[in-house]
Amino acid sequence: MVKSEGNRLAVALGDVSLQNPIIPASGTFGYGVEMSQLYDINILGALSFKGTTLNARYGNALPRIAECSNYGMINAVGLQNPGIHEVINTQLPLLYSIFHQPIIANVSGFSIDEYQQVCSLLDKEERISILEVNISCPNVHQGGMAFGTTAEAAAEVTRAVKQVTDKPVYMKLSPNVTDIVAIARACVEAGADGLCLINTVLGMRIDIRRRKPVIANKYGGYSGRGIFPLALRMVNQVAKSVSVPIIGCGGVETAEQVVEMMMAGATAVEIGAANLVQPTICKQIIEDLPSLLDELKINRIEDIIGIV
Repeated sequence: MVKSEGNRLAVALGDVSLQNPIIPASGTFGYGVEMSQLYDINILGALSFKGTTLNARYGNALPRIAECSNYGMINAVGLQNPGIHEVINTQLPLLYSIFHQPIIANVSGFSIDEYQQVCSLLDKEERISILEVNISCPNVHQGGMAFGTTAEAAAEVTRAVKQVTDKPVYMKLSPNVTDIVAIARACVEAGADGLCLINTVLGMRIDIRRRKPVIANKYGGYSGRGIFPLALRMVNQVAKSVSVPIIGCGGVETAEQVVEMMMAGATAVEIGAANLVQPTICKQIIEDLPSLLDELKINRIEDIIGIV
């Protein structure tokens, strides 16, 4: 049983209040229904549901997920999802019935128009608190280069989405860039209400006995404990350069790492790959945070945001 800590663990992403900073990351928690069978997911600060596109997607060819020893995983799922209309008609009513904390909608698109259409539809969903816009997707009209790899393209998506919604827009940034600070600034200047970083790092593994890549897509997103120092550095750099709230993510597995991420500048923290290894990890971290704050002589967790 999680003891109520009042406002001690509370944080605020702009006007969106969270009872604690812990958020399951998109793609690692589905739409919450399966996880709700393991524990009361209403103890979470918020929930970012599975990345959603305009049309249904089966995703990439199999195999598309592989473990990387004990330091993470590589995946190229390919945004498998039932499409925005099925999500609104079927998945969200189920989520609304079991989850009563803020909901973050993760949005993906392969053109500016797709981003706008999906965000416009989600804008009508009263229970959605934040739109988390994933700009790691390839721009099909520009040769397949991801929207998030240039400041100009990232800003263009930001401006387009802000035109069709009144909800807070948080741009989820890719680490596969030369200067993530420049891209973060471009998004904020284009109207982003907040940022989420980092997404997965492009990686590869080879099965030396089969003499083939371990996943069919050859390259995939590397996530898990191995990327935590990289994510922490990027969060800190961006936090020093912008004045909007940041959701930090990348390799977080413990309450100690949540505190690190917040000291680096994150207001809230998403837990990703760790959910796939230990489905109750978010619950465990929430339970561990109060005693850790006691040990560190921290009264309110919001007091440590960006102190480093």
